[in-house]
Amino acid sequence: MAEFDTVLIRYGELSTKGKNRKDFTKKLLQNIKRMLKQFPDLQYTRTYDRIYIHLNGSEDIAELRRLLSMVFGISSFSFTEKVKADLEVIEATALRMAQETKLSTFKIVTKRHDKTFPMNSDGINRAVAGVILKNTDHKVDVHNPDFKIRIEVHEDAAYLTSEKIPGAGGYPTGINGKVLLMLSGGIDSPVAAYELMKRGIEVEAVHFASPPYTSDNARKKVMDLASLISIYQGRMKVHVINFTDMQLAINKAAGDPYSITLMRRMMFRIAEKVAENNHCLALATGESIGQVASQTLESVACINSVIHMPVIRPLVCFDKIEIIELARKINTYEISIEPFEDCCTIFDPKNPVTKPVNEKAEAYESRFDYAKMIEDCMNSRFTEVIHPAVQEEYL
Repeated sequence: MAEFDTVLIRYGELSTKGKNRKDFTKKLLQNIKRMLKQFPDLQYTRTYDRIYIHLNGSEDIAELRRLLSMVFGISSFSFTEKVKADLEVIEATALRMAQETKLSTFKIVTKRHDKTFPMNSDGINRAVAGVILKNTDHKVDVHNPDFKIRIEVHEDAAYLTSEKIPGAGGYPTGINGKVLLMLSGGIDSPVAAYELMKRGIEVEAVHFASPPYTSDNARKKVMDLASLISIYQGRMKVHVINFTDMQLAINKAAGDPYSITLMRRMMFRIAEKVAENNHCLALATGESIGQVASQTLESVACINSVIHMPVIRPLVCFDKIEIIELARKINTYEISIEPFEDCCTIFDPKNPVTKPVNEKAEAYESRFDYAKMIEDCMNSRFTEVIHPAVQEEYL
């Protein structure tokens, strides 16, 4: 049986980085250690193009595999056997791996990092394949093999594996700055958080609540979503805004069809202030163009005009089916569809305007002192630091 003693981590897009590469790989190692903190006896080695995790033999391999697959910045990883960088030892280990599988066709893939090794990569491939062909019934298929044995030869050791496990890709979360995400209890915004983290961005969240029109269950739903998604970065700050008085004032001043436009404009104004107070470089939303009335290009332009901070919309070109599929993948979908309404749906107008203009929005806004109400919202906000959900419960 395979005797795994090392996990070999391969980088993804980090390979395109130049002078910043060291910062990216250092952050990736930090994120890996955080994700695997339940395994305190692991040892780590970081090199230019690999991270090696040295096992002590008592770890749960399936759990290690699951957790590593959620670390952004990893292109792929393999559970490997570390052996002496000696051709006979390499051949014997590869032969044993081949004998342990019932698959028929194979291919040897060698990467020779140590250029002083007396045989080049192609020579190693041929030598190892020859031993397997001589001692088993397996056949070589270089185009579509049933399995591959991968060999990496370094100065101090060689690493062999028969499996290359896909990683999560992207950049290490937190390496590309921080944004403030407008987090509702719906399907879209948790998926947006996932996509942002995948691009190396740390995510804080702002949530707008309207008690007593929105319930404690609605707020718990949002915190549960934050807890689920926070596993990718370790924790998440959620800033909660009491939006009730503002929404009542908006409905009184505008009503149909401009209330949703004014509501979003006020949310963006408040979110920008929260972002500035917490050193976030941009706002983010789960909006997708044309999905609802407030997400037409005209609405986006009218709403965006009230702030100066950039707004990132990672789902802008996703359709709803794609968003739902990704929500299922990251295990947020079932919570998102729980029947507890947020402030957007409680006060949802029957006939929202799809092509709002700034002049009309500003005219409605002049009917109440929204600046004072924004100040009140900021003064009454509170922040929760959310940690990853209990894995057995959701994952």
